[in-house]
Amino acid sequence: MQRPYTMPDRRSGRPAFLLPVLALALLSSLHAFAQQDTSRSAIRDSSLLRTLPDTTTTQQDIRAGSYSVEASDLDADIAGQDVSGILRSSRDVFNATAGFNFGAARFRVRGLGGEYSTVSLNGVPMNDLETGYASWSLWGGLNDVTRWAETHTGVSASPYNFGGISGWTNIEMRASQLRRGTRLSYAFSDRTYSNRAMATYNTGLMANGWAFSLSGSMRWSNEGYVPGTFYSMGAYFLSAEKKINAKHSIGFTGFAAPSVSGRAGLAVAEAQTLTGSHYYNPSWGWQDGKRRNANVSNDNKPVFILSHYFKPDERTSWNTSVLYTFGRDGYTALNWYDAPDPRPDYYRYLPSYYSDSYPSIAAQLANAWQNDPNTSQINWGQLYFANGKNLYTVQNVDGVQGSTITGMRSRYIVEDRRADPTMITANTVWRRTLKDQLTLTLGGSFQSQKTHYFKVIDDLLGGDYWLDLDQFASRDSDNPNAAQNNLEEPNHVVRKGDTFGYDYDIRVREANLFGQVEKKWRKFEGYFGASLTSSTFWRDGHFRKALFPETSYGDSPKQSFMPAAVKAGGVYKLSGREYITANAAYGATAPTARLAYLSPRTRQAVIPDLATEKFLSGDIGYEVRMPRVKGRATLYYINTTDGIWSRSFYHDVYRTYVNYAMTGVARQSSGVELGAEVKLSPTWQLTAVYADGQSIYNSRPTATITRDNSDTALATNRTVYWKNYRIGGMPQRAASLGLRYNAPKYWSLGADVNYFGNIYLDPNPDRRTVEALGNLVEEDPQWNDLLEQTKLKDGYVVNLFFTKTWRLKRKYRIGLNLTVNNLLDNTDLITGGYEQLRYVPKEIDKFPPKLSYMYGRTFFAMLTLSF
Repeated sequence: MQRPYTMPDRRSGRPAFLLPVLALALLSSLHAFAQQDTSRSAIRDSSLLRTLPDTTTTQQDIRAGSYSVEASDLDADIAGQDVSGILRSSRDVFNATAGFNFGAARFRVRGLGGEYSTVSLNGVPMNDLETGYASWSLWGGLNDVTRWAETHTGVSASPYNFGGISGWTNIEMRASQLRRGTRLSYAFSDRTYSNRAMATYNTGLMANGWAFSLSGSMRWSNEGYVPGTFYSMGAYFLSAEKKINAKHSIGFTGFAAPSVSGRAGLAVAEAQTLTGSHYYNPSWGWQDGKRRNANVSNDNKPVFILSHYFKPDERTSWNTSVLYTFGRDGYTALNWYDAPDPRPDYYRYLPSYYSDSYPSIAAQLANAWQNDPNTSQINWGQLYFANGKNLYTVQNVDGVQGSTITGMRSRYIVEDRRADPTMITANTVWRRTLKDQLTLTLGGSFQSQKTHYFKVIDDLLGGDYWLDLDQFASRDSDNPNAAQNNLEEPNHVVRKGDTFGYDYDIRVREANLFGQVEKKWRKFEGYFGASLTSSTFWRDGHFRKALFPETSYGDSPKQSFMPAAVKAGGVYKLSGREYITANAAYGATAPTARLAYLSPRTRQAVIPDLATEKFLSGDIGYEVRMPRVKGRATLYYINTTDGIWSRSFYHDVYRTYVNYAMTGVARQSSGVELGAEVKLSPTWQLTAVYADGQSIYNSRPTATITRDNSDTALATNRTVYWKNYRIGGMPQRAASLGLRYNAPKYWSLGADVNYFGNIYLDPNPDRRTVEALGNLVEEDPQWNDLLEQTKLKDGYVVNLFFTKTWRLKRKYRIGLNLTVNNLLDNTDLITGGYEQLRYVPKEIDKFPPKLSYMYGRTFFAMLTLSF
């Protein structure tokens, strides 16, 4: 008889009380240096009989300090951007360093994603209503007009909106506020793009009351750092402002950043080993002697802002804006029907699949992977061949009795998966400084967004047509109509540019009111703010899917929420150069539409028990700004509850797409941020930054598992034992030490060493359930294989930079900027990846994690002319 077992929750790696101890020691040191310059032990879930092994036993342009992105999106000249401190406008050493140097490793400030930070342009909120994220690619390549963003990390006072618990950023694009002059630049690199040309002209506010700003850029590359990728992006910007009189100004801002790029796909370690490269990309192959990428992103979403600036007196301002954006957002991908999987790294095409049962086949496959590009990359020729040999007759085309079509029915196609947004925003903020250093801010916004989701045929790959059927429904149902994706047009024959598969809108409307009061005393500054939001979203289906004829077509029931939040904080001035800061926030946010629906492609069903996500956030810190030393040390704590986690994946047992959704997800982040900039001499400068946090899942969520093609749930109320597992996909410890020499004759040379540690892969939730363990006992090797969380190796990189400036005729300035990232060519540092959701409990290596690595040695060189 098998002895009973219970599922525990994960143990975290470090007692929480070490964080404040460490931070207080470093706070003391920093405070002492400044004076010279002036003469949880976490309680584990013990309700179960045993604990899991310790988590440490197994092995995405700069976002102003609050965001983490790919290193390839960074531009060298962005390092000089100013970052504001709490309640004061000054450069923050930690944010400037962490945002630039740590971005290559996907570092997230305080362990939070972009959905917890508010981004605005000219004070207008820019976060996508459906996902919560701000799409920085909307203004990619417009560095010259976005370089002076105002950014705060964490909870703080904001003159634009309530802000997020991760922080807020405002980018001012008013023509009258942009620095007057002309700037031309050309950059050469070997990262995502090879070339960049940029030109900007700002008039400043002229005597006639007008101000204009124009900027444009091009970035391109035939192949990026990763094989098979390419990049082509333009950007254009126009801002005009007219000062009507001393009280009124009207401004217009319009910009766009159209881009087409070949994407890189993640791969399993076996494929990377077989090809001898950590940067193996399975998304491309050779066609007629040229590289062709199956996953091509194509985006173009122009933004237009019309603003009225009203300043009735010196103490009052009232700014009102209307924003409109629309366009296309899509990427291509392979699709196939009644045909083998065309992806080269499909697990059945790897030697490991045959190594135990057919070793000779495994050896042949290994040889082919190493020597035949048609094995290791997409075999485009074979796809065209298969389509050209599939003569087929379709009866009753588009539901018309007797209508037939005979031709080569494509087994393989390239489809364009679209998510085209349209959004309009009205925003107004009134701000007045009252008596006794009291400032009152009131604001409100209304936003309406529609995202149109659909697919179109991009390339039939030599075939004549594609028949729009659901192959999984066709296989699993005896009903001859079950496979129809749209009953309004059964047996729909589609060709290039035609819509098929799914077609629906996600609509979101949101209204927000916020208020804030700020007060200054001689030794103290404080603020209090509150926010109330009304959020509603629904699905509008345009196809009547045969499997869900009543719930796939038309408007779904509306989901409505009204979350509120409050915040408060202050600064105590120890002296004119030393400060103690504290901030806190408590409240809720509405669930996002992107995560709320079980399978929006097929029907309107939402995740059970939708609720607002609650948050509690606080930090306390010490800041110093002396002639020789500037820096801060901050302790923070953030807890969110009632969150949603939702993913879709192909399930090998059920042989169909499965939707895995969890409610009741809680996350906790706590840690310390330390940053200091020290002038060792008039020419030598030292910068040191350290971030150490513990970001964990802090609950046992409830999972609902459904098939894409069935209303019957595979599982409901399944408990996921996620508590104390580390949140993955980012370093939870990072450090940087930099030294810079600033020569008197306008040149500088510097280097920095950056360390990244405590990096984990995000855990597959279904592997941490009682059901996954099945009939296993603790002594079975599969027990720990299922439960242990993968901890990746620590790593470090060295960066080198050089700048030189020449001044000509007191009018022209020429600048040269050279950077070399990852000087020592460390290509073994894993910066991302994930555990695959598809898994076999007794063959956990059958679907190993997919991994991405930091780029090796790369360079960036830029020449600028300013006048």
